[in-house]
Amino acid sequence: MLYPDERLGQRAQPRAVDDGLLTIGRRLLEAAKAANAYGLAAVHMGAVAPVVVISAASDPAKREYVVLYNPETLTVAEETAAGPEGSVSMPGAEAQIVRPVWADVAYDDEAGQRQTQRFEGLPARIALHEIEQVNGVFFLDRLSRLKRDMVIKKWRKRAAD
Repeated sequence: MLYPDERLGQRAQPRAVDDGLLTIGRRLLEAAKAANAYGLAAVHMGAVAPVVVISAASDPAKREYVVLYNPETLTVAEETAAGPEGSVSMPGAEAQIVRPVWADVAYDDEAGQRQTQRFEGLPARIALHEIEQVNGVFFLDRLSRLKRDMVIKKWRKRAAD
């Protein structure tokens, strides 16, 4: 689905890990692997569901995917860093986003058991980006109106070429 689809701004409600969520998780994992993506949220495939796939590898050249059901951010570092972010919903668009350098995340695994994990560096950025998307926050929402408009204008121009 491409920006500006209204589902990108919808918050997914937590729910029990059932066959439906597991199917979404498997589809997301396959799509992330096929695209060699850093991460994907279910909404990118049209489902407003609390499922994300992230690459937990600290080396950007590698992909070690983890499927997170009902993910939530527990705590984050006070230290932040800017880094490039984009979305499969806006192919080719990118913006510098400031995020904490680490995050403690809670999520359900495939068995529905609650887990917690600390992600640092790039995996933290990916997890925070995808968890925000589950909560209806598109990466452009973190930019000033002027910067957001510039990214959208550049993206539309590139898409038209």
